[in-house]
Formats: sequence, C-alpha cells, structure tokens
Amino acid sequence: MMDYSHRQKALAYVLAGIAGYVDAMGFRHLGGVFVSFMSGNTTRLGVDIAMGDWDKAGQVASIIVLFVAGAALGAWVGKDGRRDRRAAILWTEAGLLALAAVSDNLSLAIMGNIAMALAMGVENAVFQRNGSPGIGLTYVTGALVKVGHRIAAALEGGDKWGWVASLLLWASLCLGAILGAVVYGMIGLTGLWAACAIVAVLAILSR
Repeated sequence: MMDYSHRQKALAYVLAGIAGYVDAMGFRHLGGVFVSFMSGNTTRLGVDIAMGDWDKAGQVASIIVLFVAGAALGAWVGKDGRRDRRAAILWTEAGLLALAAVSDNLSLAIMGNIAMALAMGVENAVFQRNGSPGIGLTYVTGALVKVGHRIAAALEGGDKWGWVASLLLWASLCLGAILGAVVYGMIGLTGLWAACAIVAVLAILSR
C-alpha cells in the first residue's frame, strides 16, 4: 500500500472491515464456510473431499465459484477508463449486500449465500489497475507477509514504519469480523443492512 494516498488507504481499511464483517456473518450462517476467504475454503474443500463429505464439499465449491464470478463482475463493472468505475463497483456491492439482508427476512437462505459471495468478489475490484486487482480487501495473508518483509527492511535501515499500513489492513478485517460475529448472534443476516449502508455512503463519496 506504499503508493496509495491516505484517502485511498482509509477507503481500503473501511472496506477490509466490511469484508471481515460480512465474512464472519457468512461463516456463522453457513456453518463454517467463508464467503470472502477463499484460501480457507480451498483447504476446507480439500479436507471435505478427503473425508468423503460430498455435500459440504459441494457447498464450499459453489461458494468458490460464486466468489470468482463476483470478481469477474466487479472487474467488468469497473473496467478501466470509466470515470465512475469505483462508484459503480461500490453500488454493485451495496445492492448485493441489500439482497442478502432481504433474504433473511424472506427466509431465502440460498439467495443470501449467493449474494454475499458475489459481493465479496466484487469488492476486490475497487482498487484494480490495468486489469490487476490492486489491494486485496477480503484476504490479508499477503498483508501479513508484507508486515514481516517490511519489518525486516526496517531492521536493515529502511522505512521504520513501512509495515504499519499493512498491519492496519489486517486489523481492520479482524475488527470487522469481531463485529460481524457479534451482530449475527443478535439479529442474523439483517445485520448486513449496516454494511450495505456504509458501502452506499462510500459509493456516494467516491463520486
């Protein structure tokens, strides 16, 4: 995140928090399946296949496919050259989160599952540059690797605080996950309305 402005970093922190919030809700709702953390789902898929749990493996595989479809949708909606591409991506995410929130009231669980996974895939297009996704917002393994590498660089005389931005990205997702898990325990997927509202505000501000 070294080459991003303070405003862009702040946006990344908020969106990482949203990802953690939604992922925690999805994790509890789906009984241990992530809607944004596909590395975890890939490991879970391998274990389920090895254990012969084909129903759970099918569920996990479906979420992975939906996430990839969401990433493709986000890249298409926010294709380079559009002046309002970031707003378009955020409005798409907000709409999908609203759909997931409504599904809880309508008892349409499958619709909520689909919408959450798609929304998380879409979010990763917010910082795309020349077809590359840029900052990873729904996963922080790379951010933690950067923390380690930049601490090493600092010890060798480099930027003393270069690791802080990546650590804050991780912390944002972690805090969002805590809030999401707590809110889900209180009101279920209805809590996604809060995430939807925040993303909608970000879409308005990004114009």
